[in-house]
Amino acid sequence: MKIPESILKKVQKPARYTGGEWGQTVKKKEGLDARIVFCFPDIYEIGMSNLGMRILYDIYNKHENIACERCFAPWTDMEEQLREHDIPLCSLESSDPLYEFDMVAFSIQYELCYTTLVNMLELGKVKLLASERGDGDPLVICGGPCAYNGEPLADFVDLFIIGEGEEVNIELTELYIEHKKAGYSKEKFLREASHIKGIYVPSLYDVDYNADGTISRFEPKYPDVPEKVQKRIVEDMDKAPYPEKFIVPFIQTVQDRITLEVYRGCIRGCRFCQAGAVFRPVREKSPEVLCEQAKKLADNTGYGEMTLSSLSISDYSCISQLTDMLLEWTNDRKISLSLPSLRVDSFTKELMEKISTVRTGTLTFAPEAGTQRLRDVINKNVMEKDLFRACRVAFEGGKSQVKLYFMQGLPTETDADLDGIAKLAKDVIEEYYATPGRPRKAPQVTISAACFIPKPFTAFQWEPQCAFDELLRKQQYLKEQITDRKIRYNYHDASVSRIEAVFARGDRRLGKAISEAHRRGMKLDSWEEFFSYDKWISVFESCGIDPDFYANRERAEDEILPWDVIDIGMTKEFFLRERHKAFEEKTTPNCRQACSGCGANKLGGERSCCPKSKK
Repeated sequence: MKIPESILKKVQKPARYTGGEWGQTVKKKEGLDARIVFCFPDIYEIGMSNLGMRILYDIYNKHENIACERCFAPWTDMEEQLREHDIPLCSLESSDPLYEFDMVAFSIQYELCYTTLVNMLELGKVKLLASERGDGDPLVICGGPCAYNGEPLADFVDLFIIGEGEEVNIELTELYIEHKKAGYSKEKFLREASHIKGIYVPSLYDVDYNADGTISRFEPKYPDVPEKVQKRIVEDMDKAPYPEKFIVPFIQTVQDRITLEVYRGCIRGCRFCQAGAVFRPVREKSPEVLCEQAKKLADNTGYGEMTLSSLSISDYSCISQLTDMLLEWTNDRKISLSLPSLRVDSFTKELMEKISTVRTGTLTFAPEAGTQRLRDVINKNVMEKDLFRACRVAFEGGKSQVKLYFMQGLPTETDADLDGIAKLAKDVIEEYYATPGRPRKAPQVTISAACFIPKPFTAFQWEPQCAFDELLRKQQYLKEQITDRKIRYNYHDASVSRIEAVFARGDRRLGKAISEAHRRGMKLDSWEEFFSYDKWISVFESCGIDPDFYANRERAEDEILPWDVIDIGMTKEFFLRERHKAFEEKTTPNCRQACSGCGANKLGGERSCCPKSKK
């Protein structure tokens, strides 16, 4: 049902809940074989900026017999109204409640969205537990980065999509339609769906535990269910479907611009980085395809800014050719180009001069660690001279402000490494004053420090997170080392990072904590005003869960990990080699310099998984 105007007048930003934007797709229900509601467990402004949602929304709706609609988490003012008036959470396109759809599909980008997901199910009048949903209930599906270890959500989710969804989502929907026409049985459907590469059905696996809480057995219940679920990738990015138009919101969102996905994967192999692992192998789009996609999106959206999206845009082998081709027409149309992920060792004067938003905005670089020793441990493969050269280019180009990203609590980190962060920032200030032609105003260096969180499918997946009190001490210690007013120091909330670490490496026993948190009204945990560390600790205590077991415990190398059921292509043997090299302070070259034998190339057949740099 449509939300009454009387309610919309009582809430902030009612356009979050009305739909009707330019570019949306509305289909008549007659003749449809399947209806999917794509849910994002955060508010409209965040979800509408998600590129994956834009791609899958377009792919689904290109099929005449399939409809895909959207739903986002309501802000608390709207939730109060929905509950008070007993109005279910509905999609934007048809205003139908979630429980009327065939599939309720979530994209999970962040562990602290788990309670919001459960809250959205309840608001949409969908039964919370997968075990309670029968043949007449919608399927609850999850994809996105957190699906690579979806075990904490196993109680709530019928199946997970592992990897890239362009092909597997449609295969799954077509299978559902077949079963629906033949007489749908949820049990039979899930069993057959598990045969599709990239589909993980947690209810089809048995998990047992040792006396110490570690996993003793993780096995499929039936012989036809795969022992490991291999992720899906799109092999040829030039042929991958990409929207020719985006939905254009009525209100400002986080990404009010064209997002042009340049390539997937990463050549670098930083040992803390999950994204660099799960998105391998590297697959690039050609400049010609990218330019054509950009023109169509510019024509169909009217946006005045375009961001070139990838994990490390300056590693794109055709970056110079691509920017030249785009600038041939974007300058005339006054469309600015943004490069959000520049590395210090590949930032050049040429890029500085080409990219308008690089010229006008504050530049951000990520040394990650304050000393070369620790940068070698994490395999950052960046030298101080690279940072100073990049900053010098920026200062010569008129910049006076630079942001530097670091991590605190990395494996083997000492106070000397923290001292190195303060020294590095001070040296950047000195580099500014030593640069001829610099702006004639005071410089500003902003340090932003995140807490290290050990993530699945990284070389550090076995490492403990730094103890909570020690993280707090490290943050205060670094603060005391910074005495120059030209250096600002921002750091992430350690309590948030600790709860994130619990769920990042969690198993399905955490489902009872999520249920209890939901019972207590917890939601929107990714928002500072709603997150409560004390509430989470209370929830864990009431459920008999020790957060240290998940966040602060070193895993044995032969331990069965909750995510071992997932095969991302990169082997555990590779991650173990990288772990050992980290403690030896040895680096591994990037993929263009030498193949490190990670295993990701097997996902793309016999072709090279990382093309050599093109001139």
